Amino acid sequence: MTTPGPLSTPGPVAAASLSPAQVPAQVPAQVPAQVPAQAPAQAPAPRPATPDAPAPSLPLGTVAAPVPAAPRWYGRLWGETWRIALAVLGGVVFFGSVLVDADAGMRHQNEALLLLDPVLGLLSCALLPLRRRLPVTVAVATAAATALSVFAAPASVLAVVSFATARRWVLLGVVGAVWVGSGMVYNVVHPVEPIPGGSLLEAGIGLLIFGLCVWVGAYIGLRRDHVRSLQERAETAEREQTSRAAQARANERARIAREMHDVLAHRMSLVAMHAGALAYRTDLPPEKVAETAAVVQASAHAALQELRDVLGVLRSADGAHAGAADGGDRTRPERPQPTLRDLDELVAEACAGGGEVRVERRAEGLDALPEAVSRNAYRIVQEALTNARKHAPWAPVTVGVAGAPGEGLTLTVRNPLRTVGPAPQVAPPSSGLGLVGLTERAELSGGRLAFGAQGGQFVVSAWLPWAS
Repeated sequence: MTTPGPLSTPGPVAAASLSPAQVPAQVPAQVPAQVPAQAPAQAPAPRPATPDAPAPSLPLGTVAAPVPAAPRWYGRLWGETWRIALAVLGGVVFFGSVLVDADAGMRHQNEALLLLDPVLGLLSCALLPLRRRLPVTVAVATAAATALSVFAAPASVLAVVSFATARRWVLLGVVGAVWVGSGMVYNVVHPVEPIPGGSLLEAGIGLLIFGLCVWVGAYIGLRRDHVRSLQERAETAEREQTSRAAQARANERARIAREMHDVLAHRMSLVAMHAGALAYRTDLPPEKVAETAAVVQASAHAALQELRDVLGVLRSADGAHAGAADGGDRTRPERPQPTLRDLDELVAEACAGGGEVRVERRAEGLDALPEAVSRNAYRIVQEALTNARKHAPWAPVTVGVAGAPGEGLTLTVRNPLRTVGPAPQVAPPSSGLGLVGLTERAELSGGRLAFGAQGGQFVVSAWLPWAS
């Protein structure tokens, strides 16, 4: 086990991460001599899809290139162009209608101001690109220009609608006053035939038109705000989804790292213990050496097989078994995770490797344990046995299992500190995650774990909840 010390609980786990790119692919052991050292890399030609063969799909991690969108400046330029062109066209129509009325004698045209009308209208249209940067100035200037120019009326309408999108009601009242006053001034400078109601009717019509422009602008502004809020919500949901996916990947990597640590550490501790015995006992007869070497070989093969099963989770992208990647059985189901019901098999395996393990059961109905609790209990006992073989080889280990439904499950693994053989010159390699991982397993199940030296023994004690 780890260095003896007082009972303690380690901190959080530093989760290891693995990715499919880090899994080495299988390569042939021999390369024919006829193959040149450097051959040009050629992409395999795509095979046409047939009824018996599915269409080829993109490999994992491949992202389709997005369709390039038009530059933002292009959209802005086009938006300004068609609006200004519409204002100029409207000004031409309005100015032409005034000329027609003047020729028909329905309006008295001031000849001195006739040439000033289109000039002011074109200047008002030229101010439209500034309506977002200087909304109040452009709205007031174009509204004031309509006092002498009917050509500027469409430009003024566009400026007022644009300004109304911000819904600044006090400033809109100022612009409205300028709008209505300018309309009345134009009717004084270019009077028409007397109509019922006179100036009051003209002011009402101007105010109604201004109110319609404000309503349109306010609706556009509300619509923009609604679309912007939907975009923000969509972006927020996408960020949250990305965060959840990243957290799920991190949790899965941490789970795989724990499984790899539990599986490989258990097998490789047997290899290390028997290899250390061969190095320490140079007087063993050939039969004993062969027997120990066979145990080392069997443990190494079992470790490779279990490593292959764990890495199959990383290799398989569509739920297929790991053997499918290299021509194995695609339909063979994955082996179930071991639970506390497999404790006897674990103990028998440890004893077959030369260890001395004794189990003290003081609990009934262990088969009724919840699957997650039973699996975590098995892993705790497995890791404790692994640490015992690593730090105190050949020392007897006692495993205690006690508890009842409603009281919880208590696990105790104890072994004497290293007393057999000289201390190794090089300390056994340690990942630093064994007991930390056990603590995390216990806490994830709602329990607790403690470890440390007590009376010449190293003790690992865990309590897991067991619902009644």
